[in-house]
Amino acid sequence: MERKEKTPSFDDRARDAAEYLMERFWILREEEPELYQMVRERERSLRLYFMDKLGYHLIIHRYFVKLEKLPARPEPWMGVDGFTLIGDYALFCCCMAYLESKNIEEQFLLSDLCETLLSFYPGEEGLDWTNYSRRRSLVRVLQYTVEEKLIKVVEGDIAGFGLEESCEVLFEVPPISRYFMPSYPKELPEFSNLEEIYNGRWRESRGMEEYEGMRRRHRVYRRLYLSPAIYSGGADDPDFLYLRNFRHRLAEDIAGHSPFRLELYADTALLVSPERKGRLTLFPENRALSDMTMQLAVLSRERWAALEEAERVGGTLSLSAVEFEQLVMKCKERYGNGWSKEYREALPAETAAALLDYLLRWQMAEQDSESGTITLLPLLARLGCRYPDDFGGDRL
Repeated sequence: MERKEKTPSFDDRARDAAEYLMERFWILREEEPELYQMVRERERSLRLYFMDKLGYHLIIHRYFVKLEKLPARPEPWMGVDGFTLIGDYALFCCCMAYLESKNIEEQFLLSDLCETLLSFYPGEEGLDWTNYSRRRSLVRVLQYTVEEKLIKVVEGDIAGFGLEESCEVLFEVPPISRYFMPSYPKELPEFSNLEEIYNGRWRESRGMEEYEGMRRRHRVYRRLYLSPAIYSGGADDPDFLYLRNFRHRLAEDIAGHSPFRLELYADTALLVSPERKGRLTLFPENRALSDMTMQLAVLSRERWAALEEAERVGGTLSLSAVEFEQLVMKCKERYGNGWSKEYREALPAETAAALLDYLLRWQMAEQDSESGTITLLPLLARLGCRYPDDFGGDRL
C-alpha cells in the first residue's frame, strides 16, 4: 500500500518567507543572504502552497529565489513605473531579446546594442537615434534593466546617451538576466491572444470539473493577493460565489499562510494587514497622491454618511465631475498644508484630474464614459489617515 507523504507545516518563518516572495520580484542571494536562506529552509512548504492555491512556480537558483507571479487579469497599475510610452515596453522586449544572444558575464557596448535594436524594433517607423525622445526612451529602459540587475554597468553613464548620441557605455551580462522572463508551455508567437497566455499557465487535470475548480481557486487567490479589491460582478459572478461559499475556509487559510486577513462584504472582498509593516507596499506609485487619496477617503465617508438612507447605494458614492472637484478642494482646505508643493500650487482641475486618474488605476473609483459621472467605490471608504498630533498644519 502506497504511503501518503505528510504535508509540511507552515510555521511563522514560512509565513515571513511567503510574504517576501509575494512582495519582491526576486530575492538575490548576494544582496540578501538571510532572506534567501529563509526561503531555502521552507522550500517544500512554500512550493506546495503556492502551486496549490495560486498555481505559482517557485524557482530556487544558486543566485536567487523567485516566485513567478502572474495576475488573474491585467490591471492598469501593473506596469513599470519608470516607463511612460508604449515604445518603452517595445524597446525593453528588444533589449531582452538582445541579451538572449549574449553569454553570461559577456561584456557589450551601448553602440552595439543600439545597432542591433535597429533590426529588432517592430513596426515600419523603426528607430532613429538622432531623435531625442527615442534616446530618452532607451535611457529609461536601460536604467530599469540596471535597477533590476538584468545588466551591469562596467564603465560609463547611461544618462549621457539622452544628451549625446555618441555617448558610450560598457555593460556586462549577469547570470540572473536569463531568469527575468517567465516560462510558458510553448513559444509566445504560438498564442493568438492574451487570454490564451493566461490559460496556458494552468495545467489540465484529469477531469474538466476538477480543472475548472482549480482554475477558479487560482484565479480567486491571485485576485485577492495581487488586486487592491475584488468587486462582485452580479449574482452569477463565479469568483464572488466562490468567496461566499468558502469564506470561512479562505479566511482561515489566508490567516495561516500570510500576514493578511480576509474581509468580505456584500459586494467587495479584500485583504488587509492587521499589523503595521513597513515592508508591505500600499499603492506605491506616488507617495503624495497616496496620502491625498487616504485624506479624500475621510471626506467621502463623511459625505456618504450625510446622504439619506435611500441614496446610499451599495457603499458607493456617485458624483458629477464638478462635485468631485469640489470634494478635492474641500480636502485641500482641510489637509493642504501637508501636501507636496506640486499639488499645493496646482490648479483645482489639475489636482482633481491627478487624483481621479490615481483612483481609477487603483480600483477606488470608476467613471461613466458617456455621462462622466464618477463613482467612488467601497475600497476608498476602507482607507483613511490623519496627520500626527505634532503636525503644524491642519489635521484630522
